[in-house]
Amino acid sequence: MILSRYNLNKINLPEQSLPGERIFELPEKVLQFGTGVLLRGLPDYFIDKANRNGIFNGRIVVVKSTDTGSATDFDKQDGLYTVYTKGIENGKEINEQVICSAISRVLSATNDWNAILEVAQSPHLQVVISNTTEVGIKLVKEDISKHPPESYPGKLLAVLYKRYQAFNGSADSGLIIIPTELITDNGKKLESIILELAHLNKLEPAFMDWLESHNRFCNSLVDRIVPGRPDKALNDELETKSGYTDNLSIIAEPYSLWAIEGDDHIKSVLSFYEADESVVITSDIELFRELKLRLLNGTHSLSCAWAILQGFVTVKEAMSDDAFLNFITPLIFNEILPAIPYKIDENIAVDFAGKVLDRFRNPYIRHEWLSISVQYTTKIKMRVIPLLLNHYKLNNSIPEHMVLGFAAFIRFMQIKLNNDGHYTGKINEREYRVTDNLAEYFATVWTNTGADEAIHHILTNTELWDTDLTTLPGFKEAVIERFNSFK
Repeated sequence: MILSRYNLNKINLPEQSLPGERIFELPEKVLQFGTGVLLRGLPDYFIDKANRNGIFNGRIVVVKSTDTGSATDFDKQDGLYTVYTKGIENGKEINEQVICSAISRVLSATNDWNAILEVAQSPHLQVVISNTTEVGIKLVKEDISKHPPESYPGKLLAVLYKRYQAFNGSADSGLIIIPTELITDNGKKLESIILELAHLNKLEPAFMDWLESHNRFCNSLVDRIVPGRPDKALNDELETKSGYTDNLSIIAEPYSLWAIEGDDHIKSVLSFYEADESVVITSDIELFRELKLRLLNGTHSLSCAWAILQGFVTVKEAMSDDAFLNFITPLIFNEILPAIPYKIDENIAVDFAGKVLDRFRNPYIRHEWLSISVQYTTKIKMRVIPLLLNHYKLNNSIPEHMVLGFAAFIRFMQIKLNNDGHYTGKINEREYRVTDNLAEYFATVWTNTGADEAIHHILTNTELWDTDLTTLPGFKEAVIERFNSFK
């Protein structure tokens, strides 16, 4: 049988947490832009947990912003899906299975825009959450009266404007808006784009005042490895044990964090934080951001391409290889950790770094390197370049492991445009597809260009990195030497 509200009473698993009928009657308090596994495995998971404990008591309307994929499974399963949490935490094996009931419905921005605008006019709505990837929060100069606007900020502004009109700009109709995209000051950046777009659309001064005075844009940070569906063998095992089929099931690691920048008012609205200590609302989230961005994400980005060059498909595979461990361990402890451009207690940083390696070793998580490589250039710029620059500021030495990671990145981006419109590269006769907004640039660089010239062009491109990387003593030469060592 398929997982659905109707079939819940047929599931008889004492260890599994099932949603009660009361959950389905809760009002829709959250509008979420994005159907991705990270949102479903972190914010939605926390909201579901709070609802089960009689806290927050609100469900989520999800907006599917792209035309790819389908919302059919959400409709068939009444928004229900299983979160399998598997791994080791503090030496204890964690094996949790929860049917998440936070999502009330999924609407398509393309087909259901009027319904989305109706949600904007609901007196129950309090919160907007988004994860539109790191390239989703950008200014597109567009008319927000389009059905729907093209960009996420355009869609959000249209929602806010409709809400302002519905409630005549009342103070208590403002929303708390929490982007979870992994960019610095994501809340502040989204707010500035919304304000600029409102000016471009010549919206009335009274709306602008309501927008700035009664809506709160919160910087936030999410941290949990949620690679997606369990692999086939594990999925078959879990479905046989549970007795139902779930086309939306996801697997997640035990570690989780959702840090939100806010005050007591934010806490009063986001009461779901009371249900789990992994939700932290505090006046400054910079410590959490730096630890995750540098030690987890920076390590991922600097090791991703080299792992692919070595033929590894998943992080788990790479962590079982001695040569890879001899690369990643000194990378994280000897180069990344000391170069974090933020004052952090050394004991806290070392402890977090150790947890990162433990998380990479999780035997239950199939985290593919090619998935980590999506929007690779942007990730290198955000996560790695500040570390590299700070290393040179603090040291008179070439960071050999960062060099290796950067050279591998350039080799990974040695790509071409195929007839099918996709950009692909080839390593040891294995072809792979590259998903990167800057793929066209790299394909152009590598057209009829030798390695030394191409590397020079890439390193000196200040539009990519906001700096000329050839000014770092010995860096260019070391990258070229490492690049030429690859097969």
